[in-house]
Amino acid sequence: MPEFIHLHNHSHYSLLDGACRPVDLINAAAANKMSAVALTDHGVMFGALEFYKKANKAGVKPIIGSETYIVTSGTRFDRPSMNEKRVGGAATVGAHHHLVLLVKNLTGYRNLIKLISLAHIEGFYYKPRIDMNLLREHHEGLVAMSACMGGVVAAHLAERDYDRARAVAIEFRELFGDDFYLEIQNHGMEKEKPFLEGMPRLSAELGIKLIATNDVHYIKPDHAVPHNILLLIPDATSTSIQDPTTLRYGTDQIYFKTAEEMTRLFRDFPGAIESTLEVAAKCDLQLDTKTNYMPEFPIPPDSGVDTLDDYLEKLSREGAAKNYSDLTPEIEARLTHELSVIRKMGYSGYFLIVQDFINAARRMGCSVGPGRGSAAGSIVAYSLGITTIDPLRYDLLFERFLNPDRISMPDIDVDFADDKRDKVINYVREKYGEDCVAQIITFGTLSSKAVLKDVGRVLGVPLNVVESITKLIPSIQGKVMKLEEALQTVPELSWVKESPDPKLKQLISYSVVLEGMNRTSGTHAAGVVIAPGPLTDYVPLYKTPQTELMTQYNMKDLEDAGLLKMDFLGITTLRVIERTLELILVRHGVAIDVDRLPLDDTATYELYSRGETVGIFQFESSGMRDYLRRLKPTAISDLVAMNALYRPGPMEMIPDFIARKHGRQSIEYLHPRLEPILRETYGVIVYQEQVIKIASDVAGFPLSKADLMRRAMGKKDKATMAALKKEFIAGAVARDVPKRIAGDIFELIEKFASYGFNKSHSVAYAVLSYQTAYLKAHYPHEFMAALLTAEVGKPEKIVLSIEECRHMGINVLPPDVNESDASFTVTEHGVRFGLNGVRNVGTSAVDAIVAARKGGGEYKNLFDFCRRLDLRVVNRKAVESLIQAGAFDFTGGHRAQLLDAVEKAMEFGGGGAGLEQPGLFDSAAQEAAMKYPSLPDVQQWPASEKLSREKLMLGFYVSGHPLDRYADEVKAFATVQFGDLEEFREGAVIRGCGVVTGVRRKIDRKNQTMAFVTIEDFTGKAECIVFADRYRKYEKILTDEAMLMVVGRGEIGGGERLRIVVNEVHPLDKVAEKFTRGIIVSLNVHEVTDSTIIALRRLVEQNKGNCSMFFTVEGSGTKEPRKYRSTKFVVQASHEFIGALKKLLGDHHVRINA
Repeated sequence: MPEFIHLHNHSHYSLLDGACRPVDLINAAAANKMSAVALTDHGVMFGALEFYKKANKAGVKPIIGSETYIVTSGTRFDRPSMNEKRVGGAATVGAHHHLVLLVKNLTGYRNLIKLISLAHIEGFYYKPRIDMNLLREHHEGLVAMSACMGGVVAAHLAERDYDRARAVAIEFRELFGDDFYLEIQNHGMEKEKPFLEGMPRLSAELGIKLIATNDVHYIKPDHAVPHNILLLIPDATSTSIQDPTTLRYGTDQIYFKTAEEMTRLFRDFPGAIESTLEVAAKCDLQLDTKTNYMPEFPIPPDSGVDTLDDYLEKLSREGAAKNYSDLTPEIEARLTHELSVIRKMGYSGYFLIVQDFINAARRMGCSVGPGRGSAAGSIVAYSLGITTIDPLRYDLLFERFLNPDRISMPDIDVDFADDKRDKVINYVREKYGEDCVAQIITFGTLSSKAVLKDVGRVLGVPLNVVESITKLIPSIQGKVMKLEEALQTVPELSWVKESPDPKLKQLISYSVVLEGMNRTSGTHAAGVVIAPGPLTDYVPLYKTPQTELMTQYNMKDLEDAGLLKMDFLGITTLRVIERTLELILVRHGVAIDVDRLPLDDTATYELYSRGETVGIFQFESSGMRDYLRRLKPTAISDLVAMNALYRPGPMEMIPDFIARKHGRQSIEYLHPRLEPILRETYGVIVYQEQVIKIASDVAGFPLSKADLMRRAMGKKDKATMAALKKEFIAGAVARDVPKRIAGDIFELIEKFASYGFNKSHSVAYAVLSYQTAYLKAHYPHEFMAALLTAEVGKPEKIVLSIEECRHMGINVLPPDVNESDASFTVTEHGVRFGLNGVRNVGTSAVDAIVAARKGGGEYKNLFDFCRRLDLRVVNRKAVESLIQAGAFDFTGGHRAQLLDAVEKAMEFGGGGAGLEQPGLFDSAAQEAAMKYPSLPDVQQWPASEKLSREKLMLGFYVSGHPLDRYADEVKAFATVQFGDLEEFREGAVIRGCGVVTGVRRKIDRKNQTMAFVTIEDFTGKAECIVFADRYRKYEKILTDEAMLMVVGRGEIGGGERLRIVVNEVHPLDKVAEKFTRGIIVSLNVHEVTDSTIIALRRLVEQNKGNCSMFFTVEGSGTKEPRKYRSTKFVVQASHEFIGALKKLLGDHHVRINA
């Protein structure tokens, strides 16, 4: 049987080019009895460590490499134009060619890392490029192959420039010696002929060995078309459909061929196959994946200690003394235990590094969260200021964080205010060295939904057909179900499997091949890595002109590379808290420390109990708000538990938890030892820490071993579980627990272990939530102003927050040049919109407006404003935008007048640089005597135009909403709020009420007009799809600014926005009349007057129709109000009639029964 090794292979880390995973290459090599296989992705080492680990595990030798881009004429710093490349061809200065480099040993691995990193950092121009100078410096330990038809030698052969090809080959032979090979490939293409003729000639003349490769891009022959689709994804549009069977690479032969196929293909090229075995033998890389490389923390010279362990202990004990007024033996013992474990595991430096940048963040004015993850269970972390959570108060376990029996790098993730996170990263860069710190790469993959959309677009499958499939694919715990699993388990998708449509069959079969592959690279939202020296001594780095510097290895691989990685998370909540505290200090003179708030504040728990938690960290979803109203939390422990329970799986336990809290369900314990552990959660196992404590207190397991049991349960490791069960029961029996009860307890914790949540994390986030709720309860105006400021740039969130302000009775006011700052501010009248939010008003204009007002007092009117400002900075467009946004409403003139007066005002201002300083006039009297022109006499805009212009300038309706006059109809008849879709059920028939803010017409495939209509309610937007038959029926009312109710099938579209496939459209002013089942009038006999009753009767008689009237009467001598249905009067439930009723009786006395 012939032997052959594939040495030129691409995986999905050659983004949108390789159509296989590293593990697929490994499995193919193992299946073909090949002892080794190489990974040579284009210009990167993204998958190198993953490939190395998995290949070794599979018993296949991994050969790490890369198909690099190299400039052989010129340097990596040259930037040739496309025209220069066309004219100069392969010899153009700065043009790049391919060169495959393979790692022989550790020196080669380190050199390849340097080359690939510098290609990105210094040589990136369309591609990451190295040059000959760099290669000469870092060629040791590497094998070089001349690559494909675009390679360093073949590119010249393709242009029939044999002499140049020969010169290049000599240059590489001189550099690499016997480690340079002339690569040949045979895919049956005409353009390969010069390649296959020239390479053997060069080999014979120069004594350079030939080596056969297949430039593998996919595993199986029938993956050629899916691979081609992958290539077409970036350019595919719904209007430009290409034939996916016309292969861009011109061949279907770049699959993982067998040794027999390769031997047969290259039988006329002696030695080419044998060279692959020779190279595989040369390559024998052994990586150390056990050693950790911790950056060196500098101990201050005046600390009085010499070692990291001693310095950590010094800081910890000093911090503990500050945190605890009485250092009890229990606290001392816990601190001593934790320090000994940290020393034993060698992590003192880690803790010192983390506490240093956290305390530096606080010094820089950057808010830091109270804690995150299992680190909140450490008293050392609490003493160092890493967390502000006392683990003893909340009964948190250190072993959940660091377990000497479970050796792994500690993982302390830290939350920072999102607008200042970069300050902390820069601090770390300055402290440990720019070249020692980087962010971490992440890869966006083709999930089942994403791959269907991409493949569908390439194949020309209509988007509505694709989305009819994707909308039915469920997500489980945030993970999208795999396509094949969805087709097998989701009954509503059976039509897809049974469809005879050949294009639909292609869509599914190609998508299954490509599903899960990498599509894009990006920067991890939080990950930062710190090395003890230049990162390029340890891992490859990635950079393009569009990205930050980041590692090429992902979070998991960095851990195996032994580097310190941590999450620096930027969260908006901390910025909201910061801004709220600033506003409170300015307006009330009160300095609040949120880490010292009383945790038993009645007003705060009442806010939770009312479900008024919009804007409250972790508790703002509609489902959570509903549970809070039922739970009525009274202690921080209730919030901790709800934070842990409100997630898929444990959510089903919430009703029992609530019923037990309120005594509606009895609380029973299998054994008295469970009561102290489960008391705070009313007998329900909620936390992982409870599982650990049960194993410890019931069965006598050491906490470290109990943690290992918890992990085994979470992973459903049956073999380990069976052994642990015996041990658990034996331990429990030895502690006087009956054997049967011990078995029942084990089964109980086994049932809930996979649901259990990390209590340390839940406590930290419940505390952070409580801090926001406290501020909202006691300083609602300041909190909402801060929240709105933080949401600038997120229109959907701002709309919800404006609606929340209305619900709270807080006026959200349009901007005002006399009251507004850059961001939202609080005034005596409400929350004032910031000037930064006004369209066409730049930062420099805002700064100028605020500075002139602070220096010279409030603006008297539009003319005074233009007189005092530099109109080159605050230009005409900015002034007009401010007027339309309402920023000059204080003048008394209406907006139409003010807009008409702009030209006159700018002339009055002189169009110059404004007044240099206040007090330019000799006296206040002269200032008062200043004559300002009068405003022109023009007609006011209708209310709808005023709001429309305001929305155009601000992006939102602020001073009012077009739907305000139909608020009753919206409340009564809409079954969905566009901005709150948590309870929305995909595919259900819904009713939505809103104002039309956009109509886009389109000609469909049958040459008929259909429309996409955007409608907006108080909370957000929805897109309505109106197909041709419906459009013909409703065309006349589907106009801009129309107030409508639409009825149709709801689905979630792109950007997670609601989409409604419309069946019916009704004008809102007709909805009450058509859909009202009854009108309910509430009367109190002690308050209503005879004249009111007479007026009510007259009104009812004037509006006869077919809608029932109901009366709820209070104060008639009964405890409960009496309810009556009128048998005499039926009315016309028109918008006008309901309005008249409310005017007569008051808003709260009239209700629509829908």
